[in-house]
Amino acid sequence: MDRAQKADVVEWIGGVFDANTVVVVANAGLSVSEFEALRGELRSAGASMKVIKNRLAKIAVTGKPSEKISHLFEGPTAIAFSEDPVAAAKAVKKFAKDNEKLVILGGAMGEEILDEKAVDVLASMPSREELLASIVQTIMSPAMDIASAIGAPAANIAGIIETLETREAA
Repeated sequence: MDRAQKADVVEWIGGVFDANTVVVVANAGLSVSEFEALRGELRSAGASMKVIKNRLAKIAVTGKPSEKISHLFEGPTAIAFSEDPVAAAKAVKKFAKDNEKLVILGGAMGEEILDEKAVDVLASMPSREELLASIVQTIMSPAMDIASAIGAPAANIAGIIETLETREAA
């Protein structure tokens, strides 16, 4: 890799740390098929993973708000990242639960530095889609209550008329 390519990689890594939630993992001992399975799970969750050179990662985070995680880049490491704050953390935690070779080291979310426990907490939070669905449900609930309250008197009147008709017929 020549200097221009390294500069491009450093710039790209810096952009990833600026725009995404990043989870740093130690991937020692993962087979190629296991790593591809992890990438597939991340892709389906809307996240990505990249194996990076530690030296370039340390250069990329220098001067960034997430600079304090540079100590995590030791040994075979990779970064999982996503724009959705919880997608990468959820997918990595799910995969790590079934595969002890993958170790979550920590991460960063903007200026917030995450240790392994913080990544676990982040992974347990609802995703953006789940939060949006909850908000829509909360907004729609009063409207449904109003509609049923408005429709209730008509249903009550129809029930009374039906009862009166059955009494007269009997």
